[in-house]
Amino acid sequence: MFKQLKERFGSGMALGILALIAVWLLVLVILPQFLMVDYSFRPNLLPREIGGPKDTYSLTNYETLFGNQIHLAIFAKTIWSSVLVTLLTLVVSYPLAFFLAKVATPRQAALCILLLIIPFWINEILRTFSWYIILAYKGPLNAMLLALGFIDRPIRFLSGDSGVMIGMVYAYILFMIFPIYNAIESLDVNQIKAARSLGAGWIRTHYRIIIPHSKPGIATGCIMTFMLAAGSYAVPALLGSPGSRWFTQIIYNWFFEGGDWNQGAAYAFLLLIICIGFIGLVMKVFKVGLGDIAR
Repeated sequence: MFKQLKERFGSGMALGILALIAVWLLVLVILPQFLMVDYSFRPNLLPREIGGPKDTYSLTNYETLFGNQIHLAIFAKTIWSSVLVTLLTLVVSYPLAFFLAKVATPRQAALCILLLIIPFWINEILRTFSWYIILAYKGPLNAMLLALGFIDRPIRFLSGDSGVMIGMVYAYILFMIFPIYNAIESLDVNQIKAARSLGAGWIRTHYRIIIPHSKPGIATGCIMTFMLAAGSYAVPALLGSPGSRWFTQIIYNWFFEGGDWNQGAAYAFLLLIICIGFIGLVMKVFKVGLGDIAR
């Protein structure tokens, strides 16, 4: 990296850029994670007891999760739901990314990308509130379905996880579309034409040509979407019902309502471990490395 930066910007600028990256990683990424891990192994003590005989390392905070069946069930549901959100987002994003990369004209692609980006100029909470209005029992979606005759009575979209799923797919769709779009765009269109000329249908062409080429983009999109979904707080808090709590809401309660930062840190660290494991699983399934994902 230093050699490439040196050739482009010179030695002084290259050192400055690397120093800023190092400071950013150390202060905003590494140190907070180390502090979280340290907090997670310590008990929640009064200020005067910190550093005393009670301030010892243990696994008590982690045992709390596995001894609380409600929190454990919410943890498992959050992971499973995040996987479903990732799959749903992939199903929605892949055709759109292919259309933008290989079917649409430059003008059409620019217009579609602009239409996708404009809503994200608004704060995430406001966008989530808009879905709360759309999915309400007497909201415009139910009114339209009733008017068209698709349903006989309004549907309670916000009574379970369906509202959360819809909100998350919408909230994180760009993080899936753009990596796949970048991967498909680099594919030589002559390979697609050759496959079609040799008699391959569209399904076989995607399965044998396009999807293998776009694996790094798909892997990147899945990783980003899963991590954002698993760590989301605003969407499940606004669109979820009391019976569809997310694990991040439990972590928030430990930190800011219960005042137990040590217990909250343990829960947050377990969620981080699962996310890291998901990254490794995706890399193994798609047979890609960190270099492929970082491109």
